[in-house]
Amino acid sequence: MPIIVRSDHKSSQTAGLLAGALVCVSLVVPACSKGSTGDQAGSSTATAGAGGSAGGARGGGGRAGRGGGGPVPVVTARAIAKAVPVTIPAVGTAEPLQTVEIRAQVTGQLSQIHFREGQDVRKGAPLFTLDARPFEAALQQAQAVLARDSAQFKNAQSQRARYEDLFKRGLIPRDQYETQTANASALEATLAADQAQIENAKLNLQYTHILAPISGRTGALGVHEGDLVRANDTTPLVVINQVAPINVTFSVPGRYLPDIRRHQGQQPLKIEAHIQSSGTPGAPQIAPPNPGGTALTGTDGGSTPPAVPAAAGGTNETGTVSFIDNTVDPTTGTIRMKGTFPNTDHALWPGIFVQVTLVLRTDPNAIVVPAAAVQASQAGQYIYVVKPDRTVEVRNVTVERQQGEEMVIAQGIAPGDEVVTDGQLRLTAGATVATGTRGEGGGSQGTGRGAGGRRSGGGGNRGSQP
Repeated sequence: MPIIVRSDHKSSQTAGLLAGALVCVSLVVPACSKGSTGDQAGSSTATAGAGGSAGGARGGGGRAGRGGGGPVPVVTARAIAKAVPVTIPAVGTAEPLQTVEIRAQVTGQLSQIHFREGQDVRKGAPLFTLDARPFEAALQQAQAVLARDSAQFKNAQSQRARYEDLFKRGLIPRDQYETQTANASALEATLAADQAQIENAKLNLQYTHILAPISGRTGALGVHEGDLVRANDTTPLVVINQVAPINVTFSVPGRYLPDIRRHQGQQPLKIEAHIQSSGTPGAPQIAPPNPGGTALTGTDGGSTPPAVPAAAGGTNETGTVSFIDNTVDPTTGTIRMKGTFPNTDHALWPGIFVQVTLVLRTDPNAIVVPAAAVQASQAGQYIYVVKPDRTVEVRNVTVERQQGEEMVIAQGIAPGDEVVTDGQLRLTAGATVATGTRGEGGGSQGTGRGAGGRRSGGGGNRGSQP
């Protein structure tokens, strides 16, 4: 029987469809891959373009900040030669030149007070008056006793003269004559005692009028009129402080004692006392600066500690050194000193704390620059100096001492040199600068906070942008 081969129409149809689908997939996939690759390349190009723009902006800003596109804005000042004192700062306390506690020397009733509390009084001015009647009576009694004893002494003298004549004539014995002579001598001594009693009564009567022993300012009253005042009571009637002139006590490091004594031997040492202003009541108070450092040179004490900045506001008083203690305090290493001030305006008050500046001498031609001009590095201190061609050079300097907001330069700077006081962070040796002052623009680098301020870089960049 012949074998008949039949073809399955459905199978062949399915195979044809599969083959067609494979052909389509093979044609579509490369096209899709090519499209996605193009998209990725396009987005990469866009990203790179944006990054390049941002990088260009940053690069431009960086060049402007470093001064690569023009002069670096800075603030400068001139080094000058002037007279600068050599000082030792300290904290002092005002003390009265004299303090007297007034006490009664006799017991009696207080009848009158001649001043007000807190009043200035002169030496010899009346302060208190006690009831004087008992003391007047005691004086009269002493005078009466003296009169009685005087009459008895006069009679004894007459008797002694008669007994002496009778003794010489041999009419009376010697013992009777000597007895009469002794009686006359005893009455004479009694008269001296009576006279002393009278003087004591007069003195007690005088003590009823209490006078001011010194000129000064009175304090609070401890008694009132009508009180019974006791002699030498523990509580004083009033305390008087002499405030004009006045003393200021302060302490300085003992290592400066040789320099202090040497300069004091040449001329009286001057002292300046600064009284800080209290300001408006209720306003926040600013603590005074710490005066732990001094401003001595290396020859006047060695190292150069930080100086005390000048306090804002207040008044200054001038005096002279009047006392140097004979011992350096071993616990603190300081020596106690006193300065006397005229204090005619009563600006210094007992107990007040003041900032004291002891002036040892004055350098007539010290070279000074602003303290902000001096920079520090591992190699030492240096200053940026602006040359005539408007470029800067770095100079190593030797700082002798600091006086307030100025530095005294021993070596490295000459009077008239132009030094950079602000904007040093953006400088290198040989850089070109544009100078200005705070609040003004420096050249073409914008108008920020100071032409050479440490924050002026950003301001300069913004100023140069459209």
